[in-house]
Amino acid sequence: MKAVAYSIKPFEKEYLAKANQKKHDITLISNPLGADTTIYAQGKDAVIVFTNDDVSAPVIEQLAALGIKFIVTRSAGTDHIDLPTAAAFGIKIANVPSYSPQAIAEHAVGMAFALNRQMMKADQHSHGFDFRNDELVGFNFSGKTVGVIGLGNTGQAVAAIYHGMGCHVIGYDLKTPPNLRYVKPVSLEQLLQTADIISLHIPLTAETRHFINPETLDMMKPGVMLINTSRGLLVDTSGVLDALENRKIGYLGLDVYEFEKGLFFEDHQQDPVKDALLVKLMSHPNVLITPHQAYLTREALQEIADQTIKNLDLWQAGKCVGKACACAKNCQKNPETEKSVHS
Repeated sequence: MKAVAYSIKPFEKEYLAKANQKKHDITLISNPLGADTTIYAQGKDAVIVFTNDDVSAPVIEQLAALGIKFIVTRSAGTDHIDLPTAAAFGIKIANVPSYSPQAIAEHAVGMAFALNRQMMKADQHSHGFDFRNDELVGFNFSGKTVGVIGLGNTGQAVAAIYHGMGCHVIGYDLKTPPNLRYVKPVSLEQLLQTADIISLHIPLTAETRHFINPETLDMMKPGVMLINTSRGLLVDTSGVLDALENRKIGYLGLDVYEFEKGLFFEDHQQDPVKDALLVKLMSHPNVLITPHQAYLTREALQEIADQTIKNLDLWQAGKCVGKACACAKNCQKNPETEKSVHS
């Protein structure tokens, strides 16, 4: 199968090459997908994208005109892809339904550690040879209540880590998974009202957009720690900024940002005008921002590459991609005529 992979970073190349083993003819380019870069897909069967790529209706229409039949995203989320438009043009969509939940979970907990023990401030002071302990007081995680919102693989991995630290872990999900370990299911209201630390691990949908907003923030304990490693649009950033300024939020860790598209994954140091909302957030000493890197471990990168190539393999063999199939309903293949392969 011929494919072009957009938004490829240098560190991804070796993992894709190892997964592909020259089975598919894949062109790797650093340019993001957009209306002005669809031309690179000419003569290809598939495009491989990432979360910062523009896979909107107009772009999909251009891809369809070029003969593209498949879109693979190197992510679990598909909110950056206009699925109904893809379905209308008969383009099949696949994602990476799960990859190294430990990578995301460890980053989320690592952010919590760094915020709690003032590690950014301590490192900055130490580099200036200021070794005082002033303003570096934290708290013990042991005995604290941690609220995990979203009890999929990543949420459960987070719960296991906090449980191992002696925390009381509670969790909320629309559909509570069976055989939960280390976490007590509770209502959303109870979680918001009682958790000292809240960690978000839910997908972005129309229903979860601005899941954290002034109303839900008002229900939280004063001084709560909020961590988001899922999707930026889960959080109403203006509302969170107000909550920081009135001290409702005591600590904020964001690996994703509501307006990160066109900003994260690139160097913007020389931009004459910076994102004003992000500048305000980062002016607070109790805020930690990382550039959408929670997934960035060697293990996760290889799993993402392996599943991406597996999706191409299955399509080339004329098979459905099972759990990785992210198509709208009317673009999925007939399960009675084609084998379903689960990731």
